[in-house]
Amino acid sequence: MLGKNIIRKSVTLMTAVAVWCVYSMVAYAIPGDIAGEITVTGQVTVNGQPAVSNSTILSGSVISTGDGSSAVVSLGKAGKLELSANTSMTLRFSENSIVAMLSDGKTRVQNSAGVATTVTTKHATVIADVSQSDNFTVEVECAHTHVDTHAGVVTMREGTADKQIAAGSSAIAGKMDQAGCQPCFRGNQPATAIGGWPWLILLAAGAAGAGIFLATRKDDVNFGGGGTVVSPVR
Repeated sequence: MLGKNIIRKSVTLMTAVAVWCVYSMVAYAIPGDIAGEITVTGQVTVNGQPAVSNSTILSGSVISTGDGSSAVVSLGKAGKLELSANTSMTLRFSENSIVAMLSDGKTRVQNSAGVATTVTTKHATVIADVSQSDNFTVEVECAHTHVDTHAGVVTMREGTADKQIAAGSSAIAGKMDQAGCQPCFRGNQPATAIGGWPWLILLAAGAAGAGIFLATRKDDVNFGGGGTVVSPVR
């Protein structure tokens, strides 16, 4: 009888140890939530709630910055994102990926090598080169998206067309002019925009100035048949 009790207790103990080992292996296999840290300046909300500096931010959060405000999201070894004023972005991330959906505003992204990083806007998807560290800015305007690469290489995908943007260069997706949108005055605006209305205003002003100049000198020039005579003294 005593032997049977010892056997039962031994089997029970071994079963408990086996269950604990399996549970521990499963627990270690399930990745925990990867958290970031946000630093704010001014009025910033996360998921609609006011955010404070050094607070935790989880994947899937919606971050919005107010007028004159900004935020920095640090993702540890993966990289970080800087949000300028009047920016709204949904951010998803893990140890080896950063996915940002930029609705409005401007963000600067820095990702480490090996971290798959994309920023999607209503005009294009910007894909960072996963083989190296990248540093780039994406800005959403009313009718177009600006992309500036500061380090590394990114690819701007507009529809089915891909354009590679190396460090020190920029590109635009969408339309430069659209009804109801404010004109863009960025310093690196491409030459194709020369036909926009600001240049027409300058041309009109130049033409008006030339007309006034000629009108004030009408008695200095004689267009009669005897040739042109210019009076040296008024």
